[in-house]
Amino acid sequence: MDRRQFIKFTSAAGSSLLISTGLAGCTANQSLSSDKVHFTHGVASGDPLAYAVIIWTRAVPSGVNSATIRWELATDSSFSTIVASGDTKAEKTRDFTVKVDVQGLQPATRYFYRFRTAGQLSVTGETLTLPVGHVDSVNLGVFSCSNYPAGYFTPYQLAADDASIDYVLHLGDYIYEYSSTGYATEHAQEIGRTLAVDNENEIYTLTDYRNRYAKYRTDNGLLALHQRKPFIVVWDDHEIANDTYKDGAQNHTADEGDFYVRKAAAIQAYFEWLPIRPPLGESQPQIYRQFQFGDLINLYMLDTRVIGRDKQLNYKDYRDAQSGNFDTDRFKADLLNPNRSIMGKAQADWFIEALALSQNKAQWQVIGQQLLMARMFFPSEVFTGVPRNEIAANIQRLADLQRRQQAGEILSAKDTQSLQSKMAYNLDAWDGYPIERERVVNAFSACDKPVIALAGDTHNAWHNLLTTQEGQVAAVELGVSSVSSPGMEGYLQMNAEVAEQVAQDLPDLITDLQYCNMHQRGYLTVNFTPQKAIATWVFVDTVMQAQANVAATHQIEISPDAI
Repeated sequence: MDRRQFIKFTSAAGSSLLISTGLAGCTANQSLSSDKVHFTHGVASGDPLAYAVIIWTRAVPSGVNSATIRWELATDSSFSTIVASGDTKAEKTRDFTVKVDVQGLQPATRYFYRFRTAGQLSVTGETLTLPVGHVDSVNLGVFSCSNYPAGYFTPYQLAADDASIDYVLHLGDYIYEYSSTGYATEHAQEIGRTLAVDNENEIYTLTDYRNRYAKYRTDNGLLALHQRKPFIVVWDDHEIANDTYKDGAQNHTADEGDFYVRKAAAIQAYFEWLPIRPPLGESQPQIYRQFQFGDLINLYMLDTRVIGRDKQLNYKDYRDAQSGNFDTDRFKADLLNPNRSIMGKAQADWFIEALALSQNKAQWQVIGQQLLMARMFFPSEVFTGVPRNEIAANIQRLADLQRRQQAGEILSAKDTQSLQSKMAYNLDAWDGYPIERERVVNAFSACDKPVIALAGDTHNAWHNLLTTQEGQVAAVELGVSSVSSPGMEGYLQMNAEVAEQVAQDLPDLITDLQYCNMHQRGYLTVNFTPQKAIATWVFVDTVMQAQANVAATHQIEISPDAI
């Protein structure tokens, strides 16, 4: 399958999933399936607009390949006032998933919805359309990186119980593609989070990806959050394979088959299982899109993984195996190649143009995407030639040097060089695409609106400033911790005390870093008003069991005038 075939395949698959309808009256129950149907994975809603929303369920009939399902949407939980309803099919060709684009609704209105057959009834879901006109407040819950074998999705459960969260943004890594012996699986057996027997290998096929979603959607926290809040989602890499780019992935080799076939299967399953509008027409599987929350928020959801990303650079590819010498000139030439892109030209142009048109629209410009955009430049000595379990101590040593210098002490030439010699620690993030980042950050400055960029992927919490090459603050970046995937504490083999010390040290070493948390799982809320945005990181006390409590929070207030 070449790239053109892939585009046609994913467009056709995505389009076939959408059932669009306006308001409809109820019809007689006799038209519904009398076959026994199981609503196996709850309900969900997503991609809310002012006048429409997607509702979702999975309805599996016994012994047949399709069943007629009725959907109902009401303004009250008892369904005494049904404002829209209709019939649709749950079919084997779509893994028995059902999605309805319910249109003709009212803005800023809470609705209740359910699905039924002649003899079965789903649970009741709640959803909320977007506001129009003047808006006083919107509260977004932000999530990323939920790994089933790594732990229970307790952050989802706590957020589901939080009535203040209006809408959920999921920034990717909704599932992981690894096998039952892969990344972050070491405690799966003891905590009862093993993968299904027929899905315990690395996933490649459409059936594999479907079954992995089915397993993840048995988690009670995830079921509850989908049932109670509308989702706005975007993928990252693990919905396909680790470190995905447009033509391949780090976790895909030639013996694993055609990458485009694997990617097409992953994308089809994604559009089947997530409450998201599929793309229409013969175009890329376009997931970048915009949402308007009245005069308060313009939300741009971006794809920095699948559509247009050029392959990531890797430091080891520039180091001579025999001499150990690093080819600095070749590395700089590749890194600063103006044609390298993390978004692809079409998406980048769309985004820059949308920002340019934002002056007369909402107060806050909010970016939902996967990767840290800030310059995460560490002193090179943090990583170079240091065993992993000694990196934390090395960070503390260098941070102490930095603090001594800032206090007025004159350091030795060697220590000064240690602080001045810096490197980007993660070329998979925006640090690996500095030319395109500069274009985007300059667009933030030019739009003359306060910009907040949201990021996932790292499994840690971050508060960064986004600055231009000249040092002008153009935006604030808020990075969310993971739902269950281990963070830097696992990679650097740190206990909680050491991780907290590293989190205190890093802002002294990284110019634009204001705050970080390196060891706790959780989520982020951002409450927007015309006067300010309040970001609150919420950290849970465990993902090793199904019930958890809030262990800690960290809050900042962002003024529009400060950006």
